[in-house]
Formats: sequence, C-alpha cells, structure tokens
Amino acid sequence: MTGKKKYYVVWQGNQPGIYESWTECQLQIKGFPNAKYKAFKTKEEAEQAYRSGYTFTPKAASAGTKKPTSVPDSARKDIVWDSIAVDAACSGNPGVMEYQGVDTKSGMQIFHQKFALGTNNIGEFLAIVHALAMFQKQGKNTPIYTDSRIAMGWVKRKKAKTTLKHSPKTARLHELIQRAETWLKNNTYKNPILKWETESWGEIPADFGRK
Repeated sequence: MTGKKKYYVVWQGNQPGIYESWTECQLQIKGFPNAKYKAFKTKEEAEQAYRSGYTFTPKAASAGTKKPTSVPDSARKDIVWDSIAVDAACSGNPGVMEYQGVDTKSGMQIFHQKFALGTNNIGEFLAIVHALAMFQKQGKNTPIYTDSRIAMGWVKRKKAKTTLKHSPKTARLHELIQRAETWLKNNTYKNPILKWETESWGEIPADFGRK
C-alpha cells in the first residue's frame, strides 16, 4: 500500500524548488551542507511555504552547554532579521575549510566557498569581507552577523593575523586574504557588523551544524 502523496520544498539545496517525490528531493539535498527542506501534504501548502522562505530555528544545544533550543520572544526583538549571517567550519585546524553567508530570517544560502586547507578564523574573516564587497556592489547597507570576535577584530584592523603557512595548498587562500585586506584598505562601508549572541539566541543561522 502506497502512502499519501507529499510535496517536498527545498529552500536550500543543489537546486531549490518544489519536488513531488522524496527521491527527487534527496537528489537536491544529498551532500549539500546545511540543506533546508520539508514535506507538505498539499501542493498549495508547499507553494506557500516556498514563497514564505525557510524559518530559522536554532539547533538544540550540545551536552554541557547552556545554549537554548529556540530563540525566546524577548531575544527575538533584539535580532535584526533583515540581515545576513556568516560562519565558517574547519575539519582540523588547519584543515578543509568552508564558509557561507545565509539570509538570517530564511536560512537561504547566499554564497559559499570551500578550500583544501585553511583555518576557522580565516573563513570567518573572508566571509565578512565577502558580504561587505557583495553589498557594496548592490548598494546595500544590510547588517552582517558573525559569531567571531576575532574575525570582527581582523576586519576592523584591516589585517588577518593568521599564521597559516604558505604552500601550494594554501596559495589560493592566501591570495584571497591579501585581496580582502586590500579591499578593506581601499573601501569604506556602512554595513553594521554585529555580534551574534550565541548564548542567548542559539547557533548562528549560517552554522554548519558540525558541533
């Protein structure tokens, strides 16, 4: 006996959209970091949900931490939802590194970069500068959230204080670091760079979920 037909919304995946089978949905989310998707009973519900965008719900806290599983109503008032959130993840330090920027409210991925060898701090730094340069081209003063005070400091000083060694594996990354530093020295911006208060709000929406 077959189950009732469902419609699958993929907000963040290889190809966002609405799919009429779990198999099609899986093709869009398999191997995609921090994919956002959900099943709905009717096509109308799915279409409405897709148009509305993904509603971010912070991840449950890890054992031994006091991070909340949801954002309290009082805290929600403190968050600037019309913003972008950035984060980085690194498998080892140094190790394979990636960073991304997502819409704070919907969780929809806006940009993503991956490198063979890097550090988390470098990723956080580059993600902020990536967002700043992108918004400058668009003529927007959209706020940028980060959970890294170190990266905020590097951006403020226009210098990435990294000790990552130069090698063929890190050549592209060091080139981007230099470009980011040069961009910061040669450009001004009005975008507020805001600290995401993890202890009060849960994980930043751009978190890769590897904790």
